Amino acid sequence: MKKLMWAISILSLVLTAIVLQFMPDSVPMHYNLAGNVDRWGSKYENLLFPAVIHLLSLHWHLFAAHFEKKAAKAAAEKERAEALSNAKVLKIVGASMAAMFTIMQGFILYSAYMEAHVNASQSHADIGKVSCILAGAVLIILGNYMPKAKKNHIVGVRISWSMYNDTTWMKSNLFGGVATIIAGLLIIVTTVFVRSALAVVLLLVYILAATVITLIYSHKIYRAELSKDSEGSL
Repeated sequence: MKKLMWAISILSLVLTAIVLQFMPDSVPMHYNLAGNVDRWGSKYENLLFPAVIHLLSLHWHLFAAHFEKKAAKAAAEKERAEALSNAKVLKIVGASMAAMFTIMQGFILYSAYMEAHVNASQSHADIGKVSCILAGAVLIILGNYMPKAKKNHIVGVRISWSMYNDTTWMKSNLFGGVATIIAGLLIIVTTVFVRSALAVVLLLVYILAATVITLIYSHKIYRAELSKDSEGSL
């Protein structure tokens, strides 16, 4: 999965380098909420996004490597299995994000190429909608893998309530995973039927709602576990 993540990241750079050869020097670089071009710039500015994708891939690569090293040094089998599980989840997160941003880059390049050749004033591709749909898809993937993450400080529902013990962690991340999947589905479905500006607002609302509901549930589980421990100590 790590190799896939880097392959996707390199693809974003290669794709951009090829397309730039066929672009005029000045291309649309920014759009307002209505999809109108509000800034033109050098075509080479398009290389910034692949650079960001590579930095994000490096970020997730280093975190995954941290858990792989932890697994190699683990004295107990349980600790080793948990570290490897977290490394796998982080690789999937990294590959998913690299894929999302690379697809976005493809739409950005297509739109800039088409607009630059006809001196257009409006975007040929609704980047806002594309971004929301891709973000929803990534949330669905992440939601499926959240429950597989073991207790750690990097990925999952990482608050004091969820990290109280293994039960609070497992239940919080299972609930959070389901909430994240639902948010992702709602983002994709509503984005199809609304304008991109509203789609972005709804994306934020769904993510915030999923986060708040998960925090409330996590606190409820924490209080239940705390009560059990208090009764057991009597």
